[in-house]
Amino acid sequence: MLRGIAFSVAAVVVFGASGVAAVATKLNGNMDKVDVSALVNPMPTPTKEPDPDDPNAGQAVNILILGSDQRDGINAEIGGEAAGMRSDTTMVLHISADRSRVELVSIPRDSLVDIPSCTMTNGKTTRATHGMFNSAFATGWDNGGDMTSAAACTINTVQLNTGVTIDHFVVVDFAGFQDMVNSIGGVPMCIPTKMESELAGLHLEPGIQTLDGPTALAYARARKGQGIGDGSDTNRIGNQQKLIAAMVREVLSRDVLTNPQKLISFLSAATGSLTTDNGMSIGNMTGLAYNLRNINSGNITFMTIPFAAAKSDPNRVEWTSAADAVWANMANDVPALGETPTAPVTTPPPAATTAPEVPVSPAEPTPVETKKAGEEAFSAADTTDVC
Repeated sequence: MLRGIAFSVAAVVVFGASGVAAVATKLNGNMDKVDVSALVNPMPTPTKEPDPDDPNAGQAVNILILGSDQRDGINAEIGGEAAGMRSDTTMVLHISADRSRVELVSIPRDSLVDIPSCTMTNGKTTRATHGMFNSAFATGWDNGGDMTSAAACTINTVQLNTGVTIDHFVVVDFAGFQDMVNSIGGVPMCIPTKMESELAGLHLEPGIQTLDGPTALAYARARKGQGIGDGSDTNRIGNQQKLIAAMVREVLSRDVLTNPQKLISFLSAATGSLTTDNGMSIGNMTGLAYNLRNINSGNITFMTIPFAAAKSDPNRVEWTSAADAVWANMANDVPALGETPTAPVTTPPPAATTAPEVPVSPAEPTPVETKKAGEEAFSAADTTDVC
């Protein structure tokens, strides 16, 4: 899930620092590429001719990030045997045209949405329906039998329900996520209470903990257990956002971006279990990455699309009217929650007058205001847990 940010930011730095063009070829070859262009429904496209050195220059970029729970090979060893493929984790990553903002908007898998008719690589065509969001990916996989069909049907579903044009997509599996976390030496996180989930294999004591790959994956997957939450997917989204924010902070705060050896290790892990569209090549991403080099954690925002319990089924959710504004803002490349309000004008205090001195009580410590991940929008610089 982090690849949309860290991979893009890091790519150009490692190649420039190492000076080894062969590294780019190797990393590009790590990724599985699929061409979804023939199966994705057309959306309005920019009239501006792209810069050959940076096809995304001057344009906002929207990347659909999917976490796959495919259970084959090593992924079956990690998550257990299960037929088919699902995408229980979905985020739309928006990078502003001026490269000053990055926003990740989570879509609950249980959202009831309109799923359009989808065409598969084998020529099959499915019927349009209204159902759970993550069934779009499963529909493509079950009927088309490949990642191309699954990704294309999901992209069409996102575009239909949001009005946001998806420029690229990435799909990451269990093994790739673990490898990426391990490549940066783990992820420090504040764990406010003991967390136990037998189903996910998660066992964490309260306090500042450094999560290795398997533990980070268990944290991201856990839904039920002590200190986990109410067992819902929507509750799990908050933990996933906190984890990704911690990963972003770790990558930006350490010397990962300036140390060629660490960068090559990180990118090798990041691309090893990654499926993308044809446009997500290393060469095409270097211009984008260079322009993101100065982004700070305060400009990286996480949020869940506003939702409420579905009227037709209390076990499902539907997007509220506030979601329309979020998607419209993203489509128009303005902050998802609207323009940042200007700071209030402060009135200078009146001139001091002579008055008897009054004893001042020692000020009490100001409590740290925390954001509720999954329920409130927060940046990678905000506090979400206190240890």
